[in-house]
This record gives sequence, structure tokens and C-alpha cells, in this order.
Amino acid sequence: MAALWRGRHRWKRTNCLHVLTRNLTGKYDYDLVVIGGGSGGLACSKEAAQLGQKVAVLDHVEPSVKGTKWGLGGTCVNVGCIPKKLMHQAALLGTAVKDAKKFGWQISEPICHDWSTMADAVQNHVRSLNWGHRVQLQDKKVKYLNIKGSLLDEHTVKGLTKAGKEVGCLFIIRHLSIPGAMEHGITSDDIFWLKKSPGKTLVVGASYVALECAGFLTGIGLDTTVMVRSIALRGFDQQMAGLVTDYMEAYGTKFAWQCVPKRVDKLSSGVLQVTWMDNNTGNEHKDTYDSVLWAVGRAPETKALGLDKLGVQLDKETGKIVVGADESTSVPNIYAFGDIGEGRPELTPTAIKAGKLLARRLARHSAELMNYDSVPTTVFTPLEYGCVGLSEEEAEKRLGKDGIEVYHAFYKPLEFTVAERDASQCYLKVICERDGDQKILGLHFTGPNAGEVTQGFALAFQCGATYSHLLQTVGIHPTCAEELTKVNITKRSGLDATVTGC
Repeated sequence: MAALWRGRHRWKRTNCLHVLTRNLTGKYDYDLVVIGGGSGGLACSKEAAQLGQKVAVLDHVEPSVKGTKWGLGGTCVNVGCIPKKLMHQAALLGTAVKDAKKFGWQISEPICHDWSTMADAVQNHVRSLNWGHRVQLQDKKVKYLNIKGSLLDEHTVKGLTKAGKEVGCLFIIRHLSIPGAMEHGITSDDIFWLKKSPGKTLVVGASYVALECAGFLTGIGLDTTVMVRSIALRGFDQQMAGLVTDYMEAYGTKFAWQCVPKRVDKLSSGVLQVTWMDNNTGNEHKDTYDSVLWAVGRAPETKALGLDKLGVQLDKETGKIVVGADESTSVPNIYAFGDIGEGRPELTPTAIKAGKLLARRLARHSAELMNYDSVPTTVFTPLEYGCVGLSEEEAEKRLGKDGIEVYHAFYKPLEFTVAERDASQCYLKVICERDGDQKILGLHFTGPNAGEVTQGFALAFQCGATYSHLLQTVGIHPTCAEELTKVNITKRSGLDATVTGC
């Protein structure tokens, strides 16, 4: 998300080109111009408008390679958090229907899922959010311009209408550079907008997006394989990542570990033949799929913003914008926040909060900076994984193995008992400093409703929670979250960490 402060500019039209220029008086037409109508950009613009600033938002969606396009709201609303969580819920309901039989519900067989019904409902909800965002901007008197924006200088923004040729999206989905990848594959920009079921699917990649998509596809009954080049959930605690993928494998998702795709060919029958290399054996394999979903990450499209001409510093490896603690860039009046900022969490809530705080600072209503420490998050895989704070690897790297104490437990959710579901991967751990008050450094949880559990404990991190605080907390019975208030077995002890009793 790029923001231009004191960009009070006047629009003039030249062959589909809008140029924001300074008035003859030396004043500007807008106090703030935001390029990018995602969650962070919208939050920043509305906050600034509420504080009396004159604000414009530029947002335009370039269709995916497959032609998928959507409305205002950015990745989260259209092709991320919202449709993902709803399709995850569809999969959870499928599991719940199976569990229901054990609880006495008489359900006739066979149980099947209809993709088009789900897709229509999800897409209609997303469209309602698109419309809601437009209404909110109008109510807040924020000028919304459905055009592609870039920067001419630290006070001037230009934008092209739909008839223009300039590329203005802030992120593009990566495709692997192999024959057939772009022609025959889809991405997370497409999966949520498909009108018909993707069928047997190969998901390439092992990021949280890849695993979440593979999880809900498996959950609604589709034959799904995840192809992993190296490790799953890079950047997350790797013990927890292993539990997530172990559960998925037991759940029915197939994994092709240490494998790399080489080409995708469309056969005369219409199916896709994927050729890949198994790096463990050096052997080449082939199989056919109805869909190939590339989930290998997003790349920032910062070049299209004209930042190089202005001298805005970019990270050489990632291409993201280098920012300070106050979201400032290397050029005065230009700020960047959200996914586009180097080193920032690629999470909607952080972008929203950072955007609001930036608007307040620019309007001189506050000096508060965004706190990027201990930001909670959840991976919505079939067995959800929530975490806040440091991974065990990172804590050990900072303090050494003897400088931390890890309390852990394997537990069984009450809901799993009557349903006779395997709870082998339901696990939690609390990573603490070993000395002193045993300040909590990281908290990790796999199990039902992990996001709800983690959100509550995240507050404690902002208050400097210690292990003794955790033990002093009275749990709510019977819940999965209460197990965190009772955890007392350390990894160092070597004792069995399985919870017994109710």
C-alpha cells in the first residue's frame, strides 16, 4: 500500500491519463492519496477522512492470467481470508456431518458436496463486501478512483483508466517458469471464483495458502495432492508445521515431498498431465489432474509504481519497499504499509492497524507507532494452527537451548471423543524464558477454533504475560483453551505430555 501525503492535486485528463498536479497557488487538491484499495489502504483513507483530511483512493484490479477479476477490497476480501475461511467452513461442515452420526443424527447416504452452490454463495458475499466498501468510502467522503496509479514525484500521482496499458497492481501471483505453467494452471486468484469444481487437483507449494486450499478441497471430497519442494509452512514453528501436515495426510490429502514440477501438458481428453522430479530418488514421474493450483507466493509489482525514478529504496531480494518504524520511505511524503513493506507481516489486521495509525500521525492526532511484535495469526488447515510470538527455533536462536523452557501437552478435544476422531496432532506448547519470571515468548496451538483460542491469549502478550500468569488463570471447562492454563510438563523433563482425565 503506497500513500502520498500532502498530495493535494488537481486532476486533468489527457488521452485516458489522469495527472495530479499542483495548483498555481502552490496548494494541493488532496491531503492524502492512497494507491491500493486493499484492507490497509481503505482503513488508512477512511481514518484520514474522519480526521478532516481530503483523501483519494486509487484502486484497479488487473485480471489474473486466467481472466479472473474482482472488486474493491484487495486480496483479503476477494481472493484471500474471506473466501478461504468460508470454503474452510464448508469442509468443516462435511466433517461435522460425519461426526453427527455418532451423536445420533440419522443422515442418509451418500453425502456429497455441490461446488456451484458453495461458490455462488461465497462469491455473492464477497460482492456484498465490495459494495459495502464503496458505500463506506462515499459516506466518509473519500474519493474513489478505479484507475491504475503510479508516482511522478513526491507530490504527484498519475493514473490510467481501463483503456490504458499501464500495470498498476501492487502484487502478482508467481508462476513457476516451466512449460505449461501459466497456460494450464490456476492460482489462488482463480480458485475462489471458479464456477465449477476444480476436480482432482495438484497444489504446488507448501505455504499456508497452499495448505489451506488443499485442506478445504480435500474436505469437500476432492482428490488433492500437495507438491512440496522443501518444507511446509516456512517461517512457522516446524514442529507445529509437521503436526499440521501429518493431520492433513490422515485426513486424506496426499503429499509429494521433495518434488519439483517440470512441465504441464494438456492432453486431448482435456486433463492436465504433470511431469515432476522426485529429488529424493532422482526419478521422474507423471500423473494427470483436472486442475493445477500454483501457490508459490506473491511478488510485489513495485516497478509499475515508478518508484525507481523517485529514488524510493527497494529491497534488492524481495522488491518490497524499505520502510522505517513510522512507515516512511526514503523519499519524503511517500509512505508504504501492509504487504508491500519489507519485513512486515503479510496479514490483513496489521495492514489495517498500521494504516489507521499512519493516518493519525499524518494528521498530527497521535504519535503512536505500529507494534509489529507478537502479532497473532492462524493457519486455517483442517486441523487449525494458531500462534503468537516466537517459534521454538527462533527462541532457541535468540536465547540458546538452555535459555528457554518449553511447556507442552497433547490433549483430546471433548468433541473428538464421541465422534471417535484421532487427536494425535492436537497439541500445544508455551515457550518461556527459563530464568526470572519466565516471560512467555511464544504460544502455539493446534486444534479446533485455533484462531479464537489464540486471539484471546494474544492480549496477554501485550501485557508481558509470564508462565505464572498462565497458571493463575482459571480455565473455562470443558474447552480446548483451558489446557493452556494447566500445561506443566516441560520438554526438558522427557515426561509423557499426554493429558489424562477430563
